Amino acid sequence: MELSVEHVDVWAATIEDKAGGLAQVLSALRDAAADLQFVVARRTPEAPGKGVVFVAPLQGEREIRAATQVGFSVTPSLHSVRVMGLDQSGIIAQLSQMLADGGINLRGVSAAVLGTQFIAYLAVDSLADAEKAVDILQRA
Repeated sequence: MELSVEHVDVWAATIEDKAGGLAQVLSALRDAAADLQFVVARRTPEAPGKGVVFVAPLQGEREIRAATQVGFSVTPSLHSVRVMGLDQSGIIAQLSQMLADGGINLRGVSAAVLGTQFIAYLAVDSLADAEKAVDILQRA
């Protein structure tokens, strides 16, 4: 199977849990011409009135400067591997089994299909696990 596999930095920012909280930070990235492939936002029950948004990728000085100005930073504890390829039935099950066989524990998975292609972001526990996951999946 032909896959595009790479370790990616995930950026996170705290947002206000109110109408427009997410739009405010994403607008700053849009204005910097960021071409995001991944956005996940949620409330933070441990901090009422707040939420968190995760994005990837951010590239180039302009995007990174805009991101830091609205509170984004690279998440040092969240290591992610982006996998893209031709969609097929059970692909995420297959990839997660390959990683399990290699001793990699997934802490989170986000995946989607558009047309004939899939994209998945696989969160692991450490940089070493991310590097090992990339190696395992590139051999697929």
